[in-house]
Amino acid sequence: MPTPTTPPSAVRRTLRKLGQDMADARKRRGLTMKTVADRAFTTRKTLARVEDGDHGVSIGIYASVLNALGLLDGLGDLADPANDAVGLSLSSADLPKRVRAKRS
Repeated sequence: MPTPTTPPSAVRRTLRKLGQDMADARKRRGLTMKTVADRAFTTRKTLARVEDGDHGVSIGIYASVLNALGLLDGLGDLADPANDAVGLSLSSADLPKRVRAKRS
């Protein structure tokens, strides 16, 4: 199945919010776009695309910009099983009703 060229609206909305949050973080730190782009090993133009929430920019670039802003730690926790309420609920539902001792 081919990859869609435009992601669902929820994805686009989330990326726009992430980009805006990253732009706000950069401004709160008093950093120019050039400084952050240099620290993220990318161009100012690509950083502008990240701050616009462009879905065509790789997740690696998003991670590099988060690292340049000192915010990378949160990215690693996004899919952490301990934070996955649905996954924990499903695994709890699969627990056996009874546990019997094995005979030897």
